[in-house]
Amino acid sequence: MIHLILSIVGGGFYLKITMIGTGNAFAKAYYNNNALVETEHMKLLIDCGITLPYALYQSGKTFDELDGILISHIHADHIGGLEELAFQMMYTYHRKPVLYIAESLIEPLWSQSLQGGLAQGELNSIDCFFHVVALQPDVDVQLAEDLKVRLLKTDHIPGKDSFSFLINDHFFYSADMVFNPRLLLELQEAGVHTFYHDCQLESPGVVHTSLEQLLTLPLELQRKIKLMHYGDTIGNYIGKTGEMTIVEQGKPSIIE
Repeated sequence: MIHLILSIVGGGFYLKITMIGTGNAFAKAYYNNNALVETEHMKLLIDCGITLPYALYQSGKTFDELDGILISHIHADHIGGLEELAFQMMYTYHRKPVLYIAESLIEPLWSQSLQGGLAQGELNSIDCFFHVVALQPDVDVQLAEDLKVRLLKTDHIPGKDSFSFLINDHFFYSADMVFNPRLLLELQEAGVHTFYHDCQLESPGVVHTSLEQLLTLPLELQRKIKLMHYGDTIGNYIGKTGEMTIVEQGKPSIIE
C-alpha cells in the first residue's frame, strides 16, 4: 500500500492516499490502479477495478469502511469491481454506497457495464444499488468538510468521456489520459504540488501518456510527478524516469 500525506501548515487538514494498486489494465504483477483517499472526515475510493475487491481485502479493509466511491471512466480496470461492491453492500452490510460520478457516465455505466450482472427482478436500475451523486466537470464539490474534488475532463478514448481529479486544490490524480502538457503546467502554476500521473512505459502513447512524453516536461514539474498505472516491466525503468519518481505498490511514501 502506498501512503501519501499532504499537509498544509496552518491549513488544518491532512490527506492520505493509499494506492490499492498501481498496475495498468494488463498488469499481472500489480493490482489495477485504484486508490483510497482518507481525511479526518471521509474515506473515498477512487475507481473500483477488477482486482479491487481482492486488493482491498489484502489491505485489511472492507467495503463497509468506505464513505463513497469516485469513478473516472468506465473501463473494467476502473469499474470492474463495482458489481461485487454493490452486492456485498446490499447483502452483507445492508446499506447503499454513495457513488460519485460524472453525470454523462451514469447511463453508460449501468446499461453498458453493470446491468447484466446486477439487474434482477425489481432491482433494475443503478439507483437500486447506489446513492448516485451526479457531478459536473470544472465544478468544485465539497464531499466532506476536509475533502474537495473537481472533475477535469481529459482525453483518453475518442468518443468516451473520461475524467481526472483535482483534490483539495493541490493534488492532481490523472486516472487515464493522453499527454496534455498545457494542463499540467497550468495546474502547477495554480499551486498543485503533487501529481499522480498514469504512465505508459513503452511508446507511442496512444490512449495514455507515455514515459517518453513525460520526460519532455520541465524538470521543476517532473519533480512533482509520481508515476502510476504502469506495466509489469516497470523494473526495467528504474533510474530512467528523469526527475519523476515511481509509486511503488506496497511501499509507503509520506509528503509533508
